[in-house]
Amino acid sequence: MGNTVRYLFNRLASYFLRGLVFIAPVGITVLILFSAFDFVDSLGRIQFESWSDPNKKFFIPGLGFLIVVGGTAFIGLLFTRILPFTIQNWLEEKLTNLPIVKIFYSATKDLISAFLGEKKKFTTGVLVTINYHPVVKKMGFLTQENLDIFNLPDMVSVYCPHGYAISGQTFIVSRENVEILNVPSTELMKMAISGGVSISEVKQP
Repeated sequence: MGNTVRYLFNRLASYFLRGLVFIAPVGITVLILFSAFDFVDSLGRIQFESWSDPNKKFFIPGLGFLIVVGGTAFIGLLFTRILPFTIQNWLEEKLTNLPIVKIFYSATKDLISAFLGEKKKFTTGVLVTINYHPVVKKMGFLTQENLDIFNLPDMVSVYCPHGYAISGQTFIVSRENVEILNVPSTELMKMAISGGVSISEVKQP
């Protein structure tokens, strides 16, 4: 009787763990997407008064999301096709000349442009040699190949993401200590932030 109960318990635990491996990634992905959708939706959320009860207010789920996305697309169209570059340059010059504001504006613009702009930064995966004896290397992305402005002609900047966190470190290293990786940037980012756990299998020909 005891062996039978132990066997059933082990089988149940095995099935539970297999189900967890399948459900957890799906659930976490859905939760992240829903949270992102709800956050964007809240930015453009509009409250309506109820016809039957003026004191009762309600909102339409998804309407705020459409307003934010549509408004952002319209601004993109406005600054790309309608407004001349002179006006764009004038607005940007005013923002970059305001004290304190220019720090946050420039940093935020450069960060977003690094992911979404025409001159993306997180595209070149590299290995940085941190120590030679024993050999220790870190995975990261080459973000600046020219640091002459800091009087560092032989140095480059590399951004190394942290595992299981939306953060990382920037290293200024010698160019000779950087090895370019011929892998897709998405694969490198996936491996880096997963602590080396997540990596695509290479199919043998």
